[in-house]
Amino acid sequence: MLLLVSALLSGWVSWAHGQEVTCDPPRFANSHYTPDRTSYGLGHVITYGCKSGFYPPPRGNTAKCTPVGWDPPPRCSFKPCEFPEVKHGRLYNEDRYRPYFPARVGQWFYYSCDDNYSTPSQQTWGHITCTQQGWSPEVPCLRKCVFNYLENGRSPASPQTHLQGASVLVNCHPGFSLQDQQTTMNCTESGWSPLPNCILVDSKGQCGPPPSIDNGDTTTFPSKVYAPGSSVEYRCQSYYELQGDRTITCRDGEWSEPPKCLEPCVLSEEIMEKHNIQLQWSYEKKIYSKTNDVVEFRCRRGYRKATPETKFRVQCREGVLAYPTCVKR
Repeated sequence: MLLLVSALLSGWVSWAHGQEVTCDPPRFANSHYTPDRTSYGLGHVITYGCKSGFYPPPRGNTAKCTPVGWDPPPRCSFKPCEFPEVKHGRLYNEDRYRPYFPARVGQWFYYSCDDNYSTPSQQTWGHITCTQQGWSPEVPCLRKCVFNYLENGRSPASPQTHLQGASVLVNCHPGFSLQDQQTTMNCTESGWSPLPNCILVDSKGQCGPPPSIDNGDTTTFPSKVYAPGSSVEYRCQSYYELQGDRTITCRDGEWSEPPKCLEPCVLSEEIMEKHNIQLQWSYEKKIYSKTNDVVEFRCRRGYRKATPETKFRVQCREGVLAYPTCVKR
């Protein structure tokens, strides 16, 4: 400390008495500087760079010759990597390795990502490396965006997973578009932007939700609005028979006529016993019959047709079945 104070005083005294002040070439490791001279006068400035793996101080990479020497003192020091904060993830065994930081250039560590995020390689584990520029990859955990449904548009045949930064071209139904009439969705840190939702561009001639039908429903989840020319398909519950066009279309703000689901016939053991009949084929365990299906009966043992006109082949008609009758012989 005394030597430093003495040097400062000596420099200022020399400068105050008009003596020429010079600075010797700076000597500091892991560096190179310009201009390169044997001696520097008062006020001369040098600019220096550091070798790979070393960095100048935060104040910059220049120094000036002053009465007390180079200011600020030029230096190149090793800059290690501090403990990395893995956003949306964590280092493997990070509590164990935390005391070993800061890390040197070239060191690497395993890490994993939270749900809905992935390493750039889409593997369960990735590794983050200390480089001269800092940690690499800079964004170790990328958002996973799943594209499996596009409202009012063409959905993919199977779910597709895309990573943060990816863009996907979408195909909306006629009259619909993504928000702000965009044609692509971007996978961002917070998910899809814009959302996979095609909205109506022109409201003229649009239709509301398709009409509901008894004992049936549409094959897709209904939307609030449909553009002109849009179609939906219906299906019936088990054993109900669909009558009419399976598909309806939006035209001039109105849906075409929806189909009907015709009720099946429920075969009653009690009624068959009362009519002294049974199914023609004893091995058949048929309980339901669709509309227009034909059911065959026969008399139980010890019984005969009630009349010669009695028919044992009966057709189911919208839930109604005319059972034949047999009487004792």
